[in-house]
Amino acid sequence: MGIGDKAPDFVLMDRHGSKVSLSDFAGHRIVLYFYPKDNTPGCTRQACAFAENYRGFQERDIVVIGISKDSVDSHRKFAEKHNLPFILLADPELQAIKAYGVWQEKKLYGKLSMGVVRTTFIIAPDGTIEKIMPKVKPDTNASEILAELK
Repeated sequence: MGIGDKAPDFVLMDRHGSKVSLSDFAGHRIVLYFYPKDNTPGCTRQACAFAENYRGFQERDIVVIGISKDSVDSHRKFAEKHNLPFILLADPELQAIKAYGVWQEKKLYGKLSMGVVRTTFIIAPDGTIEKIMPKVKPDTNASEILAELK
C-alpha cells in the first residue's frame, strides 16, 4: 500500500460501542493513527498531543481517528482518563491493523514479537492515501501533521 492508493475501509467499534467505518467520513481529510496500547507512556503522550492540538484539526475540518487492538472498554477508560475528544476505535481482531500493514515483527530487549508499529496515515477527502508516516514520535506526531497541512 502506498501514496495514492485507496485507503482500506473498515467497520470497527468506538469507545461507546457504536460501529464506525472509514467511509463514514468520505469528503473529509482523515488523520488515521495506529498505536500499540492504551495507557502506556508513549501511547498516552501521543493521544494527549492529539488532544492538545485537536482544535487545530477541527479548524481544518480534519477527522482524527486512533486505532489499537485494545477493547471498547479499554478505549472508553483511556479517553475518559485523558479527556480525549477524538475517535478511538477498537480492533481486537486486527482487521484494520493488518489491512494497513502495521502489524509487524518488533524487537524489544532483544526479543522478537508481533505488534502494532506506531504509524500515521493521512487520507485525502477522496479516500486515497495522501501520506504515510511510519514509526512516528509520540510527542510530535500531531503538531508535525498540523504544520504540514497548513
